[in-house]
Amino acid sequence: MPDNLSLTFSALADPTRRAMLARLSEGEASVSELAEPFLKSMSLPAVTKHLKVLEKAGLITKSKDAQFRPCKLNAEAFRDVADWVEQYRIFWEESFDRLDEYLKTVAAEKNKKKGRPNGRKK
Repeated sequence: MPDNLSLTFSALADPTRRAMLARLSEGEASVSELAEPFLKSMSLPAVTKHLKVLEKAGLITKSKDAQFRPCKLNAEAFRDVADWVEQYRIFWEESFDRLDEYLKTVAAEKNKKKGRPNGRKK
């Protein structure tokens, strides 16, 4: 059984689903409102399958209001992804900071050899 993070990344892998999420970031929408931009290139059942994937991953929720079935984003699922990505952001920032320090050292050494203090041109 896949873990929640795997389901989430699998759902996010598809550009159609990402577009649906982008639309929902503007506010809740009905299934037909979400389907409208895609109906020229896919059937309504295909759109519904995409929504089911998003719902199974926990990225959206659907509620019932008579015949209206509004969909909205589930912020908690995105928080899990953000937390997972955060650890790698920290790693890369630290790596870039070390690279920046190394490049400054290399530049300073190069300037010393050329007799240019602080990298100023003669």
